[in-house]
Amino acid sequence: MENIATNIEKLYEKAENYTKTSIDLVKLKAIDKTSEIISSLAVVISIAFIVAIFSLFLNIGIALWIGDELNNTYLGFFIVSGFYFLVGIIIYINRRTFIKVPIDNLIVGKLLEKKDRTNNENNLK
Repeated sequence: MENIATNIEKLYEKAENYTKTSIDLVKLKAIDKTSEIISSLAVVISIAFIVAIFSLFLNIGIALWIGDELNNTYLGFFIVSGFYFLVGIIIYINRRTFIKVPIDNLIVGKLLEKKDRTNNENNLK
């Protein structure tokens, strides 16, 4: 009878350790996925910032050039801003296609992405 009680205690301890280890594994996987998503978004935001700065200076140059051709600098800026107003309306109408779906796909893709341990181990060698 004492032997059965000892075995039950050992089984309980192993189950408890297994549960703690499983919880720790889930936490580590969640941290891993979260860090992947944040780093991916950081890269996208950095590239978007660089493209925005480039676009800003390019658009100022185009506005000045159009204004110079029309002999009214402000007209060049009005024409460029009107163009971006139309682009903004098109993007607003299709915001699901242009913005929501790609971001959703990025996040879901990162969450469902499985790491290939053999490739990671081979890359470390």
